[in-house]
Amino acid sequence: MSEALKKVTQEIENLRDDMVKTLVELIKIPAISPNYGYEGEYDKAQKLLEIIKDWPFDKVEVYNAPDERAKNGVRPNILAYYYGEKGEDSPRLWILTHIDVVPPGDLSKWTITEPFKPLVRDGKVYGRGSEDNGQSLVASLYAVRAMMNLGIRPKRTIILAFVSDEETGSKYGIEWLMKEHPELFRKDDLVLVPDGGNEDGTFIEVAEKSILWFRVKVRGKQVHASMPDKGLNAHRVALDYAYHLDKLLHEKYFEKDELFDPPESTFEPTMVNGPADSPNIAPGEHEIVFDCRILPKYSPDEILSDAEKLAEEVKAKYRKEIDGEVLPEIKVEVIQRLDAPEPTDPNSEIVKLLQAALKEFRGKEAKVGGIGGGTFAAYFRKLGIPAVVWATLDEMAHQPNEYAKIDNMVEDAKVMAALALL
Repeated sequence: MSEALKKVTQEIENLRDDMVKTLVELIKIPAISPNYGYEGEYDKAQKLLEIIKDWPFDKVEVYNAPDERAKNGVRPNILAYYYGEKGEDSPRLWILTHIDVVPPGDLSKWTITEPFKPLVRDGKVYGRGSEDNGQSLVASLYAVRAMMNLGIRPKRTIILAFVSDEETGSKYGIEWLMKEHPELFRKDDLVLVPDGGNEDGTFIEVAEKSILWFRVKVRGKQVHASMPDKGLNAHRVALDYAYHLDKLLHEKYFEKDELFDPPESTFEPTMVNGPADSPNIAPGEHEIVFDCRILPKYSPDEILSDAEKLAEEVKAKYRKEIDGEVLPEIKVEVIQRLDAPEPTDPNSEIVKLLQAALKEFRGKEAKVGGIGGGTFAAYFRKLGIPAVVWATLDEMAHQPNEYAKIDNMVEDAKVMAALALL
């Protein structure tokens, strides 16, 4: 270990209490998407800017994606630059975290503390957004702060990106930045997305499955349940359709790729919705949502084509003319789609650097693989920029009583510093 890295590592330890205080301050501020009926990330972004306003970053830029639904009509994205030893000519390392969080969910299940009233207990910080993505956001901040305190310039310029809208598709976050400000990104950049991992921090994600969420809307004719012949029960049609689609997708797209965990494509019926509010109503409408995580070898277009074809078959099976209208209607609507890009090369520089850093600090060989979840590493891979997803996590994301382990935050900050210094 170099002398500089030793000093930075010790300084990160010295900053442990400051890291906890910063995480607590950030958790207090909800930053939930307007998609869920909330105001977005503006207040939390302002708090973050206030925290770092006197830090000696070389440049701090705010890019506001317009969104009239959000507070002040914007979804903020912050870039903070700390130049390397060769100034602006240094090679560059991005560390991307997101400032938005998911809604708290069922409040009755928060038994340790309320979602936005952070509590420090037993080496953990409890609260919504603590682990996802506050832990890594603060770790990245203080990896840089330690170098600043010591007057050390890293080998690589560090660009800390704090972006909006990761939890609902990145339309106002990294996707918007890449579309509106392509000049920010370079092919030879290295990218770390600390938004996925395992408990001992030995898993490096280099590949993702395609993501496809679609809603199936079935329309029949509502009728009293005692006289089903006078209408068309949309619930029955939807059940039939969902059962056969689930069966078809699992049987047709069965192949496995051991790079991923789980190794096969997954097709999960999730949300359902219908207007019937009484046991004696045969509903005229029914909706069901499918969450599909598809191995890169398969195209989401194939899945959608199968869903549409089956819709025609089920419509023919239940065809009925009521008051001059042919029913049922079955519509397939895409909610979200992200086609898997080419994986990051397991032999790329960012992978090798991270493996070396983990060997240094953890004494373990890191495993390289793929996941079913989506991260914004995929957006970099689409540009041909190598990106890895890594962090040390207890996998409390989106859970009631979500927490971040303080040791994980501190130890990950050391690894992040090593990526810039090695």
